[in-house]
Amino acid sequence: MNIAAYLAERSKLVDAALDLYTDPARPRREGPRLATAPAHIVEAMRYSLMAGGKRLRPVMVIAAAELFGAPAEQVMPAACALEMIHTYSLIHDDLPCMDDDDLRRGRPTNHKVYGEAVATLAGDSLLTLAFELLGRQALVEGVNPARAARVVAEVAGAAGAAGMVGGQILDLAWEGKGAPAEQLRQIHRLKTGALFSVSLRAGALLAGATDADLACLEAYADHFGLAFQIQDDVLDVVGDAAKTGKGVGRDVKHDKSTYVSLYGLDGARDMARQEVAAAIASLTPFGERACYLVKLARFVVDREG
Repeated sequence: MNIAAYLAERSKLVDAALDLYTDPARPRREGPRLATAPAHIVEAMRYSLMAGGKRLRPVMVIAAAELFGAPAEQVMPAACALEMIHTYSLIHDDLPCMDDDDLRRGRPTNHKVYGEAVATLAGDSLLTLAFELLGRQALVEGVNPARAARVVAEVAGAAGAAGMVGGQILDLAWEGKGAPAEQLRQIHRLKTGALFSVSLRAGALLAGATDADLACLEAYADHFGLAFQIQDDVLDVVGDAAKTGKGVGRDVKHDKSTYVSLYGLDGARDMARQEVAAAIASLTPFGERACYLVKLARFVVDREG
């Protein structure tokens, strides 16, 4: 199976689960229940959550679990939780007090449709719903509860001030100041790479991976995340908004340091390829079992959106 087919198949599973988890009519015994929530906030949550996207983070949870013999269904709560956290971060990132963007995943951003207050609360609601799902992961048959608890702690760390939120803070702090290369790398390790890393670790942990296994996956995620961000920087300059699903030229608008601004288009593209090669090398101990993670790394620098 090629990587496009793999992504499409796994994304379809994730989309179905996300739809179910945010269905107000879902019985309480089967998971989160939103029947008593105001309909307007559920609508706003689902507007962004069900808008599509590559679903890379939940697919990485699933791919890591499959690497160690666990089926997608066994880690689906964690996979969907990571997508909810990612979506909440996009809603907040687009707000006027942050990047003030009008377009996300090919349609108006959440605050353009529902207003800033509702958009903020929709993001908050997705974040808390994500942790309800992570808590329920321990109830899934075949999952070690201690490992599930460890996943909750690791996701919290990766999403918070020492991870994604910390990266966003640094990104804002360095606007207009010309961040040096090492600082830029640190911003993206936190803002982008932290969720990629914990997605892989979550799937692997729930499937019984060893600490040595996790170290290999973490190295892969570090290089993968940087390659992904470099390609994002490239696409912000030369991408097609119809394919990226968001506006282009946003980095220049906010006077942000990027790999393109530091190294030029050709230099940035070379760096992305180097990071992909390093990511793939990190998977050597897994052999052919890691074929889809290898393909996923190559996909990062080939994508147009």
